[in-house]
Parts: sequence; structure tokens; C-alpha cells
Amino acid sequence: MKSFSEKKLPEILEISTACQSRLFTIQSVELKFSNGIHRTYERFKSSGRAAVMVLPIEGEDLLMVREYAVGTERYELGFCKGGMEQGETPEQCANRELQEELGLAANQFVHLRTVNSNPTFMNNPMHILLAQNFYPSKLVGDEPEPLEIVRFPLVKLDELINNSEFSESRSLVAVYVLRDYLKNLQK
Repeated sequence: MKSFSEKKLPEILEISTACQSRLFTIQSVELKFSNGIHRTYERFKSSGRAAVMVLPIEGEDLLMVREYAVGTERYELGFCKGGMEQGETPEQCANRELQEELGLAANQFVHLRTVNSNPTFMNNPMHILLAQNFYPSKLVGDEPEPLEIVRFPLVKLDELINNSEFSESRSLVAVYVLRDYLKNLQK
């Protein structure tokens, strides 16, 4: 039996724009599979930019933000995050986002994992980084209102996972990755 990596990729016959908004372009992708079947899929056009999510740990606390999310039409608890600029490393982007959202910069970063939230419909890699060893530094961000900074005890990660305000899938994955990382440090 062939492994997935040995399977022949479908042939892309045509890519066209199906719909476009100010923020998103949806592409129609016509494919021919190795068995001769033709299918048309739709996907978000990749911006070509990755993003970061930063898990800042200060002492025994995780530093989080509460900000308005128009998708759920409520305030959500989450982590500093944002798109990487051209030429930025994940660590540089993480430090910029920390400064914009928390008013802190970090001296230490650990890359925990890179995830892709929905590879069926988009290519949007997000680097999850742990940040520590902070110093005050503020940059102007693009948030329309000041973000509420929330300190959450690391010993209560299970409570965070079950918190109804904490519902973003990427944030949940980040907490599971962090929990595993912290367990491995204790070994």
C-alpha cells in the first residue's frame, strides 16, 4: 500500500477567481485526480503570509487578551496574534505583536509548533511561540480599542480549556501544545 506521501497529486487544470471582497479572494480550483475524476474545489487564496500566536508566560501566569471578535459578536479570551510582515521572522513578529497588544517585549522565545487551521480551504500557517523574560516596550497597534490584559494561572490550564470565553480552535491547540511542553520540562 502506498503511503500518502507517495500518492500522485491531482493535476490542477485551472484556477480562477470565484468571488472577491476587501479582505478575501475565493478561488475556484479545477482538479483532475489520478483515477480520472474531475472536481472543482473552492478555497481562500493564500496571502502568502504566515501568522504568529504568542503565549507569554510571566512568573506562574499566562498573559492573555480579551478583545471583540466580530465573527462571534462577543468578547473572546485569547492570545496575542497577528500576520507576519514581509521579511519578518516568527520571533520578530511575535515581539511586535507583544508590544502592540501588551506593551511588553520579550528576550526569549521558544517555537512550540506550526499549525494550519483549515487546510481544506486555505493555506494559513500559524507559528505558536512561547515568550518569556519581558521588558516594557509599547508600539501602536491596529486595535480599535484598548485590549484588556488577563492573567491566567498556569496551574489552571484545564479551567481555561473549559472557559466559554476561550473558544478559538487555534488558541485551544496552543494551550494543549503548551501543556505538553511544560510537562516535558518537568521530566
